[in-house]
Amino acid sequence: MPMTDAREDLPSDLRRRERMARDQLRECADARVVAAMAGLPRHWFLPIGMAGHAYDDSAVAIGCGQTISQPRVVAMMLAALRLAPGMRALDVGAGSGYATVLIDRLVSPGGCVVAIERQGSLVTETAARIAELAPRSRLVLGDGLEGFPQSAPYDAIHVACACETMPDALVAQLSIGGRMILPLGPHAGTQELTLVTRTTAASERATISPVLFVPGLPGVIDDVS
Repeated sequence: MPMTDAREDLPSDLRRRERMARDQLRECADARVVAAMAGLPRHWFLPIGMAGHAYDDSAVAIGCGQTISQPRVVAMMLAALRLAPGMRALDVGAGSGYATVLIDRLVSPGGCVVAIERQGSLVTETAARIAELAPRSRLVLGDGLEGFPQSAPYDAIHVACACETMPDALVAQLSIGGRMILPLGPHAGTQELTLVTRTTAASERATISPVLFVPGLPGVIDDVS
């Protein structure tokens, strides 16, 4: 499903982003996250027919059973990671690349993002978008629940799909002191947004908010048609 033209950003789009930041992100205490979201055209990451819903207070479908998350939830997750310049981050369930590009901006200069998407039909277009907007980072086709150990350890891991159990492979790829944010709970119901911090010997968990995400499924759908 074609996305919108990344070259178009009208004054009306800027006003919509400003309203989004004012009305939906007012509870986000991380000013860098709010500024990044206010500065990145969200409609670039949506299918053409859905671009009018880019700044709605809701998740929006992007095809292949995937969604771009509600703005306030994106802000909540990114703020919990305490992203800073120079960090290495992993983005699981990249979708159309919106969170990937935001994370890239928040870890710059000096940082980078490895993004993983299991839906091959999303990868080609999303990879091109990331190459244009976040050239220090990259997208790989793979099983996000297994992570990407080749580039581990990561200072931050952002998981944009529901995990019924704690994904141990991802925890193992966190650096000591690293943080992971994920929706933890049943695929068929509400999950708890959970922050995991890796300590020297184990990991610590804290729940933040109930959320509703698409299921995190194993394997890869290598279909680029």
